[in-house]
Amino acid sequence: MPYSSMADLKGAHRPDISYRRIRPSDLEVLEKIHNDLFPVSYESEFFHNVANGNGIVSWGAVDRSRPNNQSDELIGFVTTRILVAKDSEIEDLFRTDSPDSDQTLVYILTLGVVESYRNLGVATALIRKVIKYASRIPTCQAVYLHVLYYNNSAIRLYQKMSFQCVRRLSDFYFINGQYYDSFLFVFFMKGGLSPCSPLELVTLMMTYLRSGLKLVAGKLWKNKGKRVSRWPNGKENSGLVTAMQTKRIPVTDGTEF
Repeated sequence: MPYSSMADLKGAHRPDISYRRIRPSDLEVLEKIHNDLFPVSYESEFFHNVANGNGIVSWGAVDRSRPNNQSDELIGFVTTRILVAKDSEIEDLFRTDSPDSDQTLVYILTLGVVESYRNLGVATALIRKVIKYASRIPTCQAVYLHVLYYNNSAIRLYQKMSFQCVRRLSDFYFINGQYYDSFLFVFFMKGGLSPCSPLELVTLMMTYLRSGLKLVAGKLWKNKGKRVSRWPNGKENSGLVTAMQTKRIPVTDGTEF
């Protein structure tokens, strides 16, 4: 449990969860929760940018029923960044042919809920905050994120919330000396559909499938005559996506619901 002073919610009291923007006074708790949930350390600049809203838009969850002046202390969070669609890794899903295209995307950077408040719908509510925010941006085309390929609980949540899995990225995460694949999920605005035609989507998926097969074939050829190592049995790390934009950055999931 991230906080030893946190009440046992299984019968102690009924939480009164509310949501607000993250602010400078949350800095210490925000950093502590990230350190508790994630297996890597984030630079202090990241937390200062989140707390002060420097290029990052974020929301926090608090339990108003908590005693001892903890009623405004974070028990969950989501951090996001606005990206220009034509400069993103999924620009091929959008029609950005025009050089002055102003289409944008909202990318979920980190999302977490402390252990005692999981399975209460906090993560769902935080994602809804992001979607609502994105819907108010006239140029926003989608909300997107990455998730570890074996994180079934997170995948089910995203599917339930109408996110679409558009591709699998090989060796996207690098965690504790091991590479892991990720799925890329997108929530399309404008009615929840991709701006690409069905034929274009099929073509894109086939392109990535062929690329994946070539990658696998290359690895098998490279390891011919050797014992090919298998992916480790990844522990269901109970989380949602928490990835920055750079491929292979060593971060992982940290939310259970």
